[in-house]
Amino acid sequence: MAPVLRIAILTGLLSGAAAAQDSAPPPRVSASPPTADEVAQRPKARPDGLNDARAAEIRARDAAFDDWVAAFRGRALVQGVSGATFDAAFEDVGYLDDVIERDRNQAEFTMPIWRYLDRAVSDSRVENGRAALEERARLLDAIELRYGVEKEIVTAVWGMESAYGSHRGDIDTIAALATLAHDGRRGSFFEAQLIAALKILQSGDVAPRDMQGSWAGAMGHTQFIPTSYLAYAVDFTGDGRRDIWDDNPADALASTASYLSSFGWVTGQPWGVEVTLPDGFDYSLASRDVKRQPSDWAALGVTRPDGEAVDDFGAASILLPAGAQGAAFMIFKNFEVIERYNTADAYVIGVGHLADRLAGQGPLSTEWPREDRTLTFDERVELQRLLTRAGFDTQGADGRVGPLTIRAIRGYQRQTGAVPDGYASLMLLDDLRDDAG
Repeated sequence: MAPVLRIAILTGLLSGAAAAQDSAPPPRVSASPPTADEVAQRPKARPDGLNDARAAEIRARDAAFDDWVAAFRGRALVQGVSGATFDAAFEDVGYLDDVIERDRNQAEFTMPIWRYLDRAVSDSRVENGRAALEERARLLDAIELRYGVEKEIVTAVWGMESAYGSHRGDIDTIAALATLAHDGRRGSFFEAQLIAALKILQSGDVAPRDMQGSWAGAMGHTQFIPTSYLAYAVDFTGDGRRDIWDDNPADALASTASYLSSFGWVTGQPWGVEVTLPDGFDYSLASRDVKRQPSDWAALGVTRPDGEAVDDFGAASILLPAGAQGAAFMIFKNFEVIERYNTADAYVIGVGHLADRLAGQGPLSTEWPREDRTLTFDERVELQRLLTRAGFDTQGADGRVGPLTIRAIRGYQRQTGAVPDGYASLMLLDDLRDDAG
């Protein structure tokens, strides 16, 4: 995933008269207009293999898209985009069916963290990452020196986002963002990204048709969204352009370091460290809200898997991504910084663990509960309803396992003699189903 800044942008309305203040290319006029008979004899404009109804639907859809683009032009000009930039960007741009199809049919993320990490930190990704570190050693050392972000972290983000530059995306960014802004689920968000993309083009950093990326508008080696690019991308090569699309990854990797540094990256501090918990551990302490120095955690029996205390790198919390049955991590401020790139715990652990492997560390010591799986949305709703029915009110059933649901789970676990780790497992749901009869 791309750096995600939760930015919304106010989109105003502009009259046609105001839009006309910016010069636009004149319409193309035929020297000899066709006769009515010539028009009637022209073939119908429809893709091969489509029936007339579907062809008419496509023509109507394209006309609606063109109308939206015409109206959006005025809004873009009000926000500082020149008419020349806009017209060059939208030349030959059309509605992208596949983008909307992918937006509307995203599968719910239900992959267990162990399966996610199997892919994110696969042997091939580690091997390729070490090769990339060696190949780009001088560049990555220079980036680390300037921004204070360890080269293994930058390389891990590169590996997670584009497999070290081999899968940067080949979809036209303007077309993708325009399609999503016009017809997507989050129109205002994507319109803000589209305005930002136009400003990138206006700056001269990239040509319109060279601006390519994912179907959702994330771009380049490390998949920046346009607003993040405007705020944090850098020209590391000194050629006057912030080129995150080029085969040379210098600007993209430096921009990633710039991004992480801007959010407070602490040089020399780990993102997290795998730990083991003692028998009788108070699982209510496994919370992002509970922060203690590693030496204080060690006094409670929380140590590295080898029994040694974690160094006092700073205040840390205990994270249990699979409950008491899986790996436990002591996480630091840098965990939160990586979250600015992608808020999913699995992603942050993936980047962090991949970086550790690139630095020469081994696999995680703790086995995951591979017989378990992540609950679906409907199952999480059912879990909340059954917990409330059992006397542990979640104050609603929205399918989100937040603090209230975790508290309810722990209450039920204590009542039934289970380890009160607050983890929403399939086993827990099955127990609640059995209790409900």
